[in-house]
Amino acid sequence: MTREQRGAIIVTVAPIVLIGFLINHAMGVTWDLPRALGFAFAIVFLVLLTIARIQLGTNFSVTPQARALVTTGLYSRIRNPVYVFSTPAIAGFLVYLHYFRGALLFLAVIIPIQWLRARAEARVLEAKFGDQYRNYRAKTWF
Repeated sequence: MTREQRGAIIVTVAPIVLIGFLINHAMGVTWDLPRALGFAFAIVFLVLLTIARIQLGTNFSVTPQARALVTTGLYSRIRNPVYVFSTPAIAGFLVYLHYFRGALLFLAVIIPIQWLRARAEARVLEAKFGDQYRNYRAKTWF
């Protein structure tokens, strides 16, 4: 199994496992506003992350690669939905667990990393797809 295949499996299975954990764990906790908001954020964005990963199909890669330009589904509005949805999903999960400082630290670290990853990916896609990618980029967010 290649690194890309392992990465694809992790990004597909991990959100589903986290959803199962949250639902199971939620039955025995004391609820408050942060926990409810964290739960809602985590569930919504984990579902969206799973959809984005499925829509990307075999074009998923751990490192920036230009196999195909995916422009349908969630990718018709957001160029990097896996990056966009994973960030609030994990932050929501940490807030649900009441790891507030951990959530802030996570956001402080992951946002610049995701931004850099998106830029690197954009360079690779623009080099391969040229104007097609530039037109797509002009019509989408992040």
